[in-house]
This record gives sequence, C-alpha cells and structure tokens, in this order.
Amino acid sequence: MQKKPDIIFIFSDQQRADTINERVTPNLATYAQEGDIFDSAYTCQPVCGPARACLQTGVYPNKNGCITNGVPMRKEDVHLADAFNAGGYETAYIGKWHLASKGLQYRNKGVPEELRGGYKYWLAADLLEFSSNGSGGVLWDNDCKEVSFDGIRADRMTDFAIDYINSPHEKPYFLFLSYLEPHHQNTSGRFECPKGAAAKYSSEPYPEDLKGLKGDYVLHYPSYLACCETLDDNVARIVDKLKKTGRYDNTLIIYTSDHGCHFRTRNLEYKRSCHSASTHIPLVIFGGAYKKGELDAQKLVSLIDLPPTLLTAAGIDVPERFDGVPLQSDKKRDCVFVHISESGNGRCVITDRYVYSVTSGFNYNTNVYKDDYLYDKLSDAGERRNLINSKEYADVKKWLRSLLSREMVRAGEKEPIFKRRIFKKNV
Repeated sequence: MQKKPDIIFIFSDQQRADTINERVTPNLATYAQEGDIFDSAYTCQPVCGPARACLQTGVYPNKNGCITNGVPMRKEDVHLADAFNAGGYETAYIGKWHLASKGLQYRNKGVPEELRGGYKYWLAADLLEFSSNGSGGVLWDNDCKEVSFDGIRADRMTDFAIDYINSPHEKPYFLFLSYLEPHHQNTSGRFECPKGAAAKYSSEPYPEDLKGLKGDYVLHYPSYLACCETLDDNVARIVDKLKKTGRYDNTLIIYTSDHGCHFRTRNLEYKRSCHSASTHIPLVIFGGAYKKGELDAQKLVSLIDLPPTLLTAAGIDVPERFDGVPLQSDKKRDCVFVHISESGNGRCVITDRYVYSVTSGFNYNTNVYKDDYLYDKLSDAGERRNLINSKEYADVKKWLRSLLSREMVRAGEKEPIFKRRIFKKNV
C-alpha cells in the first residue's frame, strides 16, 4: 500500500501571479521547474475572508455564507480539515485565519476551537494584519494563550511551521501555513518588508496593467516585491528542512494565494474587482511526492478546485457538496467563475482569452445584473479597453453571458437576468 504523503499548503495573501519569476522569487521559480506552475490559476473570490472560506468549505460564497469579510464560517459546515481528520491525517493551521470574527470580534484574542474549521493543531490569529506588523506580534495557540514573536513576521511564521514539521508525527500531516505577506499592513497603510529590502526593486519595471493608471503602485511596488522575496526565502527554508530530515521525498507542497493586487488602480482598494491583477493568482505544485507533469499545468484552474485536489492527493473521498473539480480529473474548465463583493456585488467568468463581469450594484439579494466589464486579453493584455458595449464583440458577450448563467445556476444561484449597461468608463 502506497504511503500517504505529508501535505503542506503554503498560502500567501494578495500576491500577483507575475511575481513568480527568477528575479523576485528564484526559489519558487526553481521549484516550478522541478514541479509544475499553473499559469492560468484564478481566485473564485478576490477578497481575503471569502476566498479563504471557499478553500476551507469547498463551496462558493453563496453556499457557505461568507460573501464579505467579517462573516464567520458556519460551525455546522463540513470543512477541509474535517475531511483530512476523518481520512487519517493530523491537521495543523499556522498564521492568518480571517474566518472567525464578526467584524473585528477576534482582533485581540484567540479563536475558540469551534471556529477553527476542524484543525487540531492551532497557532494563529484571526486578524493577523491587526495583531502583528512586519517586525512582531501575537498569535494564539490551542488553549487561546498568547504566543508573542519578534522579528520579521514571515520568518517567525516559518519558524513555527518548522517546529511543527520537526515534532513527532504518528500519522501523515496536512499543514496549512498562511502568511500575511505581501498584503499591506492595515495599521500603517504600507507594505512592510524587511528594512532596506525594497531598494533592490526601486527600478523594477511596472506590469502593463498598472502603467499610467491612478493608484499607489509607484509608492508601494518595490516594497511589495520585497515582501514576495521574503516569502520565497522562507519557502526555501521549509524545503531545506524537509530535505535534511528526510521527509521531502514524501511531501506534496502547494503554493498559492487568495487573490492578486491592483494597487488601487481599478477601485479604491487593492482587489475586489474582476481584473486579472485582482483575480490571477500564483499556483506552484512541487515536492518529492509530486512528479512533474503529473497534472495538466495548462488547465484553467479555480481556487475552488484546490480542496478536492488536496483530498484526492491524500486518497480521501471528496465530499459531494464540494463545488470544485480536482486537478487530477480529466475534465477541463472552459471558464473560471468568480464572485465579487464589497466594491459591489458582482459575478464574473474568465476564459483563456476573455474577462466578462456583471454587477448588481450593492444589492446582494437579486438575480438582476447589469453588464460591467469585457476585456479581450489577447489584444489587450493590460485590460485597458472595456469592450462591454462594443458591437464587434456582441456575439462574444452573448457567449460569455451563457457561460456565466450556467456557472451561477451550477453553483446554486437563481438564473440571472442580464441588462445592458450603456455608460461605462474605459478601464
């Protein structure tokens, strides 16, 4: 009988897909060559809490109820960790949770056991962006006791993860390591990288989707990239430790993020939009337990596909209610379905070539939507020309509407009614 792999899920926060490259993240770039990088991976909800809820419950926001930040997961739902526990795994969670507080309820205290999604080992903060900064802070353990740390936050999160890896294990383990970086620091409004680290990226070219737009990327982009580099260094520390302890050969590692970052170029926030800068996420799968080419890295992938992928890799039955498609399946997506909230209530489909989104404004209790954006990524990689009212793309929009309607119904929503929106800004 084949030994079940240890599985480490490494989760960054607000990381753009294009930051995985030899300049910024050379270690991850190497691991992507040894394993696989999925260039067409997208979130299913570009907001922290809802994206995390989708991962932990395996279902879309309309089913798990976490449609915005500040909505706790329901205790009665079947969670990812529950399935791993039942499947003979030890489960551990370290870092940012963001799924317990109603508002800021657990900003300065530990998350009670019933709100931890089933994880048995716990060292986390519900709102790490408030209980810590780039040079120190507080987590809470299984007993809701404070565990203070000093120094570079990503380094300390990694220290805690390595401590867990080094501890005795009677069963294979599923470790979910959730960093805050490269998310901005809520208490300072900055991207808090190690001192002096941003200077390396002071002349780094801006991505095409940012150039010339309003926003704060000119101020923050170097620090943002330095935060990504810090994560890269820490992933290498984990890999080195696994190799030294002899556990690497039987370890599967998944590296991804909850959403991207558009640096306030598309709205007043850093995400919460249909644009690829907001939805396109990194996804690298590697480790000794993974063979390069084992999965089709050319597929369109949704974040919602990762819970069944993880369970399938562990040889655990996937709950029927899970919405995603395991990457081990021969099935290929023709689009990724995305919920959008907080900047307004929206729905979106992303194909290999197009982005199409609709909005109901701030009405979350309707099935009537107006056209919002349509981009052709082939001719407009920076998504600068909104084609939503283009006569030339009328048939394309009709097709994309049919995809979106299908995905909404599949997800358990009412069949939408679409209306044309005549006046819309270009970008």
